[in-house]
Amino acid sequence: MRPRIVLTSGEPAGVGPELCLRIASARFDCALVCLGDRELLGERARQLGLEVNLRPYDGATDAHEPGTLFVEHHPLAVPAVPGRLDTRNARYVIGLLERACDGTLGGEFSAIVTAPVHKGILNEAGQPFTGHTEYFAERTGGSPVMMLVTGSLRVALATTHLPLRKVSAAITSSSLCDTLAVLDHDLRTRWGIERPRIAVCGLNPHAGEGGHLGDEEIREITPAIDRMRRRGLGVHGPLPADTVFVPHVLSGYDAILAMYHDQGLPVIKYAGFDTAVNVTLGLPIVRTSVDHGTALDLAGTGRANPGSLVAAIELAATLAHRNAANA
Repeated sequence: MRPRIVLTSGEPAGVGPELCLRIASARFDCALVCLGDRELLGERARQLGLEVNLRPYDGATDAHEPGTLFVEHHPLAVPAVPGRLDTRNARYVIGLLERACDGTLGGEFSAIVTAPVHKGILNEAGQPFTGHTEYFAERTGGSPVMMLVTGSLRVALATTHLPLRKVSAAITSSSLCDTLAVLDHDLRTRWGIERPRIAVCGLNPHAGEGGHLGDEEIREITPAIDRMRRRGLGVHGPLPADTVFVPHVLSGYDAILAMYHDQGLPVIKYAGFDTAVNVTLGLPIVRTSVDHGTALDLAGTGRANPGSLVAAIELAATLAHRNAANA
């Protein structure tokens, strides 16, 4: 039986609705249900000259039909204009996430794929929102770890959406052990890697240079690595972040744990911006996403590349298949 993937169309003024329309012509080994405003999708399709058959989701979709997008209609508060954010549609965006999460927890859907949202406009509208990763963790009770994937390159994060000045205090031996446990577990169960090899980055230049360029490696990172190695995990480091991504070093590991957002993500986005996928580990559900933002400057232009969304759906289907096989 094919998994049924639910796709949220994201910020209505961004590229999310367009990307949802563009992937309708692809072939997927899953059923696909898009949550969004049917009128918005129809209007955007006409603007861009896209011929997509928008069909209502009746709860029984069991396959993806190329050229067709099954849509569960959720009305906007106000019409959306490409590139123009509107706080009045913030509740609509959150509502799509709520529906996707509830449906997946309830077994209606096998996995969630999310198009990008705009954190700033959600917060301006009084909807506190740090990110999808944190949102789904709060809704499901999971222990989230953000990981981006492109090809064989997998980069997980010890901290996610934090100001840089707060990163050091957030990196503790305890939190790193928790993150490494989730990363190791999901690499084993979701990717089928029998003994994952994980490289852990240092926080400071040259991994602290023996304490001369910072002592977080000595105080927090090395003790966490030692503790997890005693538990039998294949964890190594701390390694300097400026050399761990060199190909001959990288080839020795199945995943890299970066200490903060902009330490790891620039590398993976450079390696595969149009094909990278954001995966939330540590949840009781499968959730993947595109690796980019709302791209307001591209909304409505027809120039947005759907490659990351295609890859996110394909990976979600693969992980859902594996979940079903392991159940």
